[in-house]
Amino acid sequence: MKKTLFNITFMLAVVLCQGQSKYSNEFLSLGIGARGLAMANTMTAISDDVTAAYWNPAGLSRMDKRYQLSLMHAEYFAGIAKYDYAGIGYKIDDRSAVALSYIRFGVDNIMNTTELIDAQGNVDYDRITYFSAADNAILLSYAYNFARVKGLSVGANAKIITRGIGKFARAWGFGLDLGLQYNNKGWQAGVLLRDGTSTFNAWRYNLTNEVIDVFNQTGNEIPENSLELTIPKLLVGGAKYFEMGKGFNGTVALDFDCTFDGKRNTLLRSKVMSFDPHLGVEFAYKKIVALRAGLGNFQREPDFDGRNRMTLQINIGLGVCIKNIVSIDYAFTDLGNLSIAQYSHIFSLKVALDRFKKQQ
Repeated sequence: MKKTLFNITFMLAVVLCQGQSKYSNEFLSLGIGARGLAMANTMTAISDDVTAAYWNPAGLSRMDKRYQLSLMHAEYFAGIAKYDYAGIGYKIDDRSAVALSYIRFGVDNIMNTTELIDAQGNVDYDRITYFSAADNAILLSYAYNFARVKGLSVGANAKIITRGIGKFARAWGFGLDLGLQYNNKGWQAGVLLRDGTSTFNAWRYNLTNEVIDVFNQTGNEIPENSLELTIPKLLVGGAKYFEMGKGFNGTVALDFDCTFDGKRNTLLRSKVMSFDPHLGVEFAYKKIVALRAGLGNFQREPDFDGRNRMTLQINIGLGVCIKNIVSIDYAFTDLGNLSIAQYSHIFSLKVALDRFKKQQ
């Protein structure tokens, strides 16, 4: 029974991977860093540290430290899925910066029971092995701040993606992101064309005889090498930064995720495009402590009476900076369980390495 369930589950996973582009590489849409997640991913216009390599690479040029390191770990579905991020940024000069980022979303220690029963029909639990289903991405980023147009910066990501389902399937892909930011007197705007070149994943399958038997028995086509495309997505954001006096300041940001693959379950949608708005706010005291909140993930869900009701996701967070060197951020997503998404506690760490280098 376990063998059959595993084979059917794997078969469905492989079939879903073939040729589907609407939700391809969605692990790269989750967001990174507790600050951005607490503000409901409204970072297109305001990202200005090492995490900008993900949110909008143009923001890397606004880093206020020469070296920055950021780490994050999160768990989803009661710890079944692990989500990890690591990034390092380097400010080349006053106008340019580079960064290297790594993102992984995976489920580990999945039991492989395809060989649970030996050739004589005996159940042998020693024949159980384990594998992982994981998505990985490496981002190489560059940003440049123009001298002739004050406040205008551009950036780009080169992405290498690898996805794997144990020894059964493996995909490699490549894509580009292009970003722009503009800042003037507290007003901020940002645009990111994610997967501007249509990021692709080239899948290659290595199916065992047991899995092929299940495909044949259920009348499904045995998968061959295939190409999966990720359609470009346009992220547009605007924000206002304002001083409140005595060291207090605030930021209000509004972002729109624009997709071009038809109707999605978003607040604004048409047969051609869908728009997913999200709002974030941050109140801070100097660069010491910050309180954050975000509103997003608007969706229509069927109720018990068959009618659709609007749901949303509320996030909150807290950030603390110690001596302008170490920043610890926390986010609690889906406050009040108002959305279909599961709540999560997320921590991230950011370290500015300038002072360490000077001490050496």
